[in-house]
Amino acid sequence: MTIQLAAVCDFADDYQGKLCVIGAFDTLCSPSFPVVHPQCSIALRFVFTADDVGKHEFVIRCVDPEGKECLPPVPVQMEVAFPSAFIPFVSRNVVYSLQRLKFDRQGLYRWLVQHGEDTVASIPLRVTLYDERRSATGPAG
Repeated sequence: MTIQLAAVCDFADDYQGKLCVIGAFDTLCSPSFPVVHPQCSIALRFVFTADDVGKHEFVIRCVDPEGKECLPPVPVQMEVAFPSAFIPFVSRNVVYSLQRLKFDRQGLYRWLVQHGEDTVASIPLRVTLYDERRSATGPAG
């Protein structure tokens, strides 16, 4: 199994096996805290080989700067099968959409994708104060 893509983005969807990702980002800036981000998605694309046939269970977790869970974990299950011996790999997409995501303070948050005891992806999200002096270089400074 390979994680081909793992991102936080403005919008994502799975269109008949095609993963559409719009506006991938790694930083949120706010003039004050707490802040509520209106909408975003976690987009994941897995690639499986014949060795990966069977049921797979994942958990998506969001942890705060201290490493504590800040949202309820999201279980994800998928069945991997190969309809033909001539197919070298299959892919599966996961889109987790979030509404009104609240951050109480600034810091480095992480979205962890876990498969059993292993963390197979870690997506960083920097939540920071907006600094007007850095606005010319972009929101990430």
